[in-house]
Order: sequence, then structure tokens, then C-alpha cells
Amino acid sequence: MKKIRPLSKEQVLKTAYIIVLISFIIPAVFLTLRIFGLGEYFRSRADYALMLIQCLLGIVVIHVPMILEKKFKFEIPTTLCLMYIIFLYCAIFLGEVRDFFYTVKNWDVILHCFRIIMAGSFVYMVVSLLNRDEHTSIKLSPFFVALFSFCFAVTIGAVWEIYEYCADDFLGLNMQKFMLADKTVLSGHSAITDTVKDIIVDCMGALLASATGYLSIKRGKGWISQMISDYPSKRESSNKE
Repeated sequence: MKKIRPLSKEQVLKTAYIIVLISFIIPAVFLTLRIFGLGEYFRSRADYALMLIQCLLGIVVIHVPMILEKKFKFEIPTTLCLMYIIFLYCAIFLGEVRDFFYTVKNWDVILHCFRIIMAGSFVYMVVSLLNRDEHTSIKLSPFFVALFSFCFAVTIGAVWEIYEYCADDFLGLNMQKFMLADKTVLSGHSAITDTVKDIIVDCMGALLASATGYLSIKRGKGWISQMISDYPSKRESSNKE
């Protein structure tokens, strides 16, 4: 009996990319037909518009890692790319299309925490790699790298909240969840609860990512330290091929 070889990380990443991309394209076609009045309405026109915008955005941003690698000649670790694709699937397809934001408790909080930890870890890895580059004249301490990672991750969270506010204001969407699933519009303290909660979670996630990265680099252990130590050898081996 022929032994089945397990898939490599690159094969898993490629498979995940294809599946998630299809999960954006098919709903986008379906939602376009619904918006133009073809078929029966199960939700409001605004809900369909929000889901369509998210799916179209997902089709574009799923290619960001490949664009960065091609333009800046920078190899993003397979693990981070896979985390990024999984996040997009959970946020757009499960969150918006499958309505997990309303049906699964704290789904929004989980995604915010995951996104900020991922962003903080990525920035930590990039700055640490640049810090190790022999052509770089300035060497940053692990603490400063951790501080920069924290600030950058929180900034990403703040920019996302601005994006949600602008989308709700100009397109009449409900990204900031100021309106319940039954169309009840919240007011006062309740209306800003989702936004403030997201900011708090972003700060906590960024702190966790920067602290983990700091300890990983300082002790020379952990997955961030492992990615940084493996990066040069992977790049050299790919160049030789």
C-alpha cells in the first residue's frame, strides 16, 4: 500500500487560498443578483450591500502578501500567510455572509484579538529582521522593537475603526453594529459600546503580541524567534534554486 505523504505548508497555504477565494467570489455573484432585484430578498438591501463590499474587499486584500513579496522582494513566512487567509475567511465569509457576528457570541472580539496579535507579530518579525541586517546602521533594543510593534498594531486597529465609521456614514452600512439584527437602532452609551470594546481588545491584543515577541527574542525561544532564525536560510535556499 502506497504511503500518503502529508501536505507541506506551502501546499496547505495554496489550498486554503483557493478555497477562501472561491468563498468570496460565489457570494459576491449571488449578492450582486440580489441587489439588482433578481431573486427573493431574505435580508435588507443594506445588509446585502455590506456583504458584497466585504466580499469584493476580501478578493482584493487576499493578494496583499503576494503583492508585498513581489514589490519589496520580501518573503513572508508561510505561517503568517496562512493565519492571514484564515482571518479573512472568518471575518468576511463566516462573520458577514454566514452572520456569525450576530449568531456567535463575542465573534467580533475574537477576530479583533486575532487580527491585532497577527499584525503585531508580523511587525515584530519585520523590525527584528531589519535590526539584524548588517547594512542597517541603527540597532534597536528588544524593548523598543516591542514598543514599536505595540504602537503599530494599535494604529492598525484605529484605522480599521475609522474605516468602519466611514463605511457606515457614507454607505449606510452597519459595520460598527450600532443596529441590532432586528433593525433596532441603538443610542447613547450602547451605540458606542462595540467601537470602544474593539479598541480595548486591540490594545490588549497588541500588548500580548508585543510582550510575547519581546520574551521570544530575549530568550531565543518561541515561534517568532524561530521564524526570524529560519528566515535567512530559507531565503538563501530559494535563491540557490
